Amino acid sequence: MASAERPAAREGDVVQPPPQRHPGTRVQQAPTPADLQVVAAQLGREPRGVVAIAHRCPCGCPTVVRTAPRLPDGTPFPTTYYATCPRLTAATSTLESSGLMREMTERLASEDELAAGYRAAHEHYLAARGELADVPEIAGVSAGGMPTRVKCLHVLVAHALAAGPGVNPLGDEALAALPDWWQGGCCTTSDDEEGAGP
Repeated sequence: MASAERPAAREGDVVQPPPQRHPGTRVQQAPTPADLQVVAAQLGREPRGVVAIAHRCPCGCPTVVRTAPRLPDGTPFPTTYYATCPRLTAATSTLESSGLMREMTERLASEDELAAGYRAAHEHYLAARGELADVPEIAGVSAGGMPTRVKCLHVLVAHALAAGPGVNPLGDEALAALPDWWQGGCCTTSDDEEGAGP
């Protein structure tokens, strides 16, 4: 999916930034047992190393979890912000298959301001992980291809939702390109079980 072309600004024009789409609530909350049950249902397996709920969907369910950089079994895990909502991850997968990652990577090579913002997002990611623990095996490695390429939109979207607008420019762009994945009720609710959630 190619990004929409905006007309060139003329002298005196007020240039508006692209729209921000960060539905739901950015939080840093310890997960409750109910949260972990919802995340297990979303993932189809028991979650590993969850230290916080980093973002909640408008329905109240976890959308993004913050994960320890070393899993309980000792495995280094660089993905600090992990998207759990199946509707969000499915929409993001569709976006990945559109060729957007290749387009974003090409832009990083030619747009200095974008590249600087993406490098800052990489540093933000590393600092957030460093608050949790120092894991030498993944030192300097963030996730999603940061800071020089885009290899996983799921990581960028999760980071953008957890950190808020303006932290990860390509995560913000990917969010703006997604459909309204939160519409239609809770992702962990069956058709005959409205309102279930944490």
